Amino acid sequence: MKKTVALAENRVEGDAAAAHPRGTRLRAVNELKRQMILDAARRVFEKEGLLGANMRAIAAEAGYAASALYNHYPSKEDIYGELLLQSLDRLNEAVHHGGNDSSSPRRRVERHALAFYDFYLENPRELDLGFYYFQEMRPLGLTPELNDRLNQRLRDALSSVERGLAELGAGPADALRETTALFGHCVGLLLLTHTGRIRMFGQDGRKLFAAYVKKLIQQETP
Repeated sequence: MKKTVALAENRVEGDAAAAHPRGTRLRAVNELKRQMILDAARRVFEKEGLLGANMRAIAAEAGYAASALYNHYPSKEDIYGELLLQSLDRLNEAVHHGGNDSSSPRRRVERHALAFYDFYLENPRELDLGFYYFQEMRPLGLTPELNDRLNQRLRDALSSVERGLAELGAGPADALRETTALFGHCVGLLLLTHTGRIRMFGQDGRKLFAAYVKKLIQQETP
């Protein structure tokens, strides 16, 4: 593994040297090394969960000495936080492309809500990544500042739904309440779908969520 990583790093450094001026070369190499660490950490988190993972295991998976990781990340929680931020950025991009902001509020709420659901339906490992944070039913180890950033990025992905409901006529408190309920409904159906438990009811999670969104829109439309 270490020999493979060393060869990869040599290629990375060579590519960076060719593509970047001298002043930015080191930064480019460091960014690529950090991404290699993040990729290794994701594999470890998938196997061990956040509780079972440690810096030594992540270092071994990445082909580094454990001490080398601390040059880039002070803890596994910082690694996890960056992975989750990247995941939430991808979620926001998917939601943004799921609907046109110039469309009607009804259409925007429907398309953005379904884009949110579909992102996690089509990328179950992204859903798993989010739930590592709540192992033992409590959030683990992140600083308040990072926790706030993660929460805000998740709220950002739902903000277009909340705004759309407000444009349909819901007051601020009602729009927030219904967006929260929609999020809970979404997560519950995704868990049933990804665990296979929804089969005991003979239902389709996406169809149930789409029906829920339609009823919500009808409820909020004057």
